[in-house]
Amino acid sequence: MMTKKYTFYLVALSILALSFLSCKSSKLQSELQNTKSPTPATYSPWGHHLAWEISGKDLSEPSYVFGTMHIIPKDRFFLPEGVDAAFRSSAKIVFEMDMNEMSDMSAMMDLVMGAFMTDGKTLRDLLSDEDYGKVVNHFEDMGLPMMMLDRIKPMFLSMFATMDFDPSDMQSGEMVSYESDFFQKAITANKLVGGLETLRYQMGIFDSIPYKVQAEMLLDAIKSESGDSDMLEKTLQLYTSQDIEGMVRLIYEEESGMGGYEDLLLRDRNKNWIPLMEKEMKQQKTFFAVGAGHLAGEEGVLTLLKKKGYQVKPVQVEK
Repeated sequence: MMTKKYTFYLVALSILALSFLSCKSSKLQSELQNTKSPTPATYSPWGHHLAWEISGKDLSEPSYVFGTMHIIPKDRFFLPEGVDAAFRSSAKIVFEMDMNEMSDMSAMMDLVMGAFMTDGKTLRDLLSDEDYGKVVNHFEDMGLPMMMLDRIKPMFLSMFATMDFDPSDMQSGEMVSYESDFFQKAITANKLVGGLETLRYQMGIFDSIPYKVQAEMLLDAIKSESGDSDMLEKTLQLYTSQDIEGMVRLIYEEESGMGGYEDLLLRDRNKNWIPLMEKEMKQQKTFFAVGAGHLAGEEGVLTLLKKKGYQVKPVQVEK
């Protein structure tokens, strides 16, 4: 049986996977068709690169942004050439969230409560007996007893259903995290560490999506389990080929979309990050590590930085 501490660990992993939540909802497909990101004729694709140098405007020295895949099989983990040098030369490492919070147990004990539904709601309350039984069978087959999960917000649970993810793989080392790797390197090198968002903010994002809608997304994900395994492999292929344009297209595909919540989960966050990135870059040379799905696209981080007057180009390979 899972311990309470282990449950907290699963919640933390769910937060890290925020950018790649692509839960399906047949009820919301009509909404999704009207919320796809347009690609105007003036938009220039960014090509196949995960690591980018940011310079110009009022910066005295360049900073960098690297697109991560928050959770990835160990045998698919890689760092493009030039990334190590960019990391070593940076004075501060900034993630989507401040990784220091993950080691603050008092903060985690407080914030983890945000993973649970309020007012005593349980997943059983949101689904029919038949549909609830499907969810129970799915997670118990994974070795996750429902009694430990029934009050957790359904969208957190959707991560495991849509990405064919076994929590024990993080414990065994079969699955790894770019954020954890960079964080450990930063601590070892005595670098400053920061975040563009707080844990509380990321936890709160899910509160804007009704529990009933989250439950429907979870159910649809479980019903489409085989297709979602294919989606994970497709995402891995795009990532390892550094196809950030392809990753954005995948996010907005009708059958793998965010259920009409793209603004909340992606676009608004990109826009919110830009002034924070500007502030950090003016203070010191900074290495930003954010989900690769945030980089490309008309409203991606790279385009938004360019619109602000910065020069953005792929990180140069070490000679």
